Amino acid sequence: MTLVEGWARSSLPLALASLLLACGPSGSASRAASAASSSSSAGEQCLADARAERHPPASAPDRISVRHILVRHRELTRPDGATRTPEEACLRALEALERLQAGTDWSAVVAQYSDAKTDDLGEVSRDLLSPAFGNAAFELASGELSYVVETDRGFHVILRK
Repeated sequence: MTLVEGWARSSLPLALASLLLACGPSGSASRAASAASSSSSAGEQCLADARAERHPPASAPDRISVRHILVRHRELTRPDGATRTPEEACLRALEALERLQAGTDWSAVVAQYSDAKTDDLGEVSRDLLSPAFGNAAFELASGELSYVVETDRGFHVILRK
């Protein structure tokens, strides 16, 4: 389990949690520091982290129950009216994740941030999901939130129930 995956369930001070969140899914403080010192924008870093490969453990169950927040952008094949750039959409999904980690109620965050018709996908099997979404969802422990994940439908924050 990476630091980012584990700290969501801990009671780390918000400042430390923010530093870990800035590190993305790898939890690498040196990567975050080099990203901050480079010309890479926060949006570009969010995109890079959202596109990172996830690897569920071999012991992952066949089916899990998941919920998600979806943020669409205008460059999707089916943007469904979205006007955000991919960077803006990624940062919006990251903001939703931060709100959840700060203790904001799931339904309030869904109402404010999600472009999905429903947030509850119910019980799913990995082979019925897009590879990026499935790998991220099946990597999670029960009750855990994912980092931002990009798919062909937009940017997601996934909650494994």
